[in-house]
Amino acid sequence: MEVKRAKITAVGHYLPEERLTNHDLEKMVDTNDEWIRTRTGIEERRVMKDPDKATAFMGSEAAKELLDQRGINASEIDLIILATVTPDYMFPATACLVQKEIGATNAFAFDLSAACSGFLYALSTGAMYIESGRAQKVLVIGTDKMSSIMDFTDRTTCILFGDGAGAVLLEESDDGTGIIDQKHYTEGDTNCSLYQPGGGSRNPATKETVENGLHHLKQDGKAVFKKATMGMADVSLEIMKRNDLDPDDVAWLVPHQANLRIIDATARRMGLSSEKVMINIDKYGNTTAATIPLCLYDWKDKLNHGDNIVLAAFGGGFTWGAIYLTWGINNE
Repeated sequence: MEVKRAKITAVGHYLPEERLTNHDLEKMVDTNDEWIRTRTGIEERRVMKDPDKATAFMGSEAAKELLDQRGINASEIDLIILATVTPDYMFPATACLVQKEIGATNAFAFDLSAACSGFLYALSTGAMYIESGRAQKVLVIGTDKMSSIMDFTDRTTCILFGDGAGAVLLEESDDGTGIIDQKHYTEGDTNCSLYQPGGGSRNPATKETVENGLHHLKQDGKAVFKKATMGMADVSLEIMKRNDLDPDDVAWLVPHQANLRIIDATARRMGLSSEKVMINIDKYGNTTAATIPLCLYDWKDKLNHGDNIVLAAFGGGFTWGAIYLTWGINNE
């Protein structure tokens, strides 16, 4: 029995124009450019300063670019899955706002929350809709306005994150390329090593939660770094072994852009040279659910039809995983 396979047929992106450099941060908190670069690999990040624009706007812009690239109308989209931890509102889902903005009148839409692993979880979910035949065109978006939950007096977190959006279109493969395998993990982080304390049903918004900064991102950096380094490296190697891939077989590693040291550790575990690793953390920082699709966008002209690609991510939750796919877009 022939199994349907979902493949990426178009990629779009959006980045705010405003840049927040390490030198800018030196004027805001007790840090310096060298310290940030040597420990994270980040030199600057993008920040959405327009108060009237947020996560849905960025996701919509990425989707519009994708539709234009593919040459299709938004009415052809069957499903929109949007990964984010910075929704415009607690509800409705940010995906619903994007659906309206781009005119995807025939699509149903929902959000998916898995922190920095969100895009991979969404991509796997979208692929299953294609594989089952229940959808023909699935729009998968990773978009986050991390500046909206940053405490710019906390030097341990404000240096790490940026704003941005990336999107891919999934369709049924007609040439054997596409998503071949996926593996995801969750380990419930009851210690809340990476979370936003306020705003949910556990700590609803009050004057006290705002005054105490509970609506900002909080992180136990050492705990997250250790877990992420092991998680991303282990699952990336696992996906290679499951599919009998040697380092020479892998054209590209597309890692979540959290920390350059974590990325390097993952590549070493996989036996890959740095030339095979997509890295743009220096330009954008950690855009959470947007990092992987932003890498795919930045490298789209360098990707060849049939390239073996491994996507890997680790996020709060804890959540982590990897996807093995072959590139289905022909640049010729």
